[in-house]
Amino acid sequence: MSNLSQILLPALVVLLLTLGAGLLRALRGPSLADRMLAVQLLGTGGVALLLLLSALLQTPALLEVALVLALLAAVAAAALTRRELGDD
Repeated sequence: MSNLSQILLPALVVLLLTLGAGLLRALRGPSLADRMLAVQLLGTGGVALLLLLSALLQTPALLEVALVLALLAAVAAAALTRRELGDD
């Protein structure tokens, strides 16, 4: 196992646990604001997960997927904010 893999694998496990906690908060959140922040956490964690997997697997295509996911997370945050404010 290379030195890079010894660092990236525990980081991936921590990210997966964070994504699991964010998913629970998104499903159970008492308010819409809690759910919106949890969805943002899922987007950010997903991007980080894809970036680490790209480095671990040496797959440059995952970098592009991470970029698209980051853009979609920003659009989703804007849409949820507009919905909350009532500016449909």
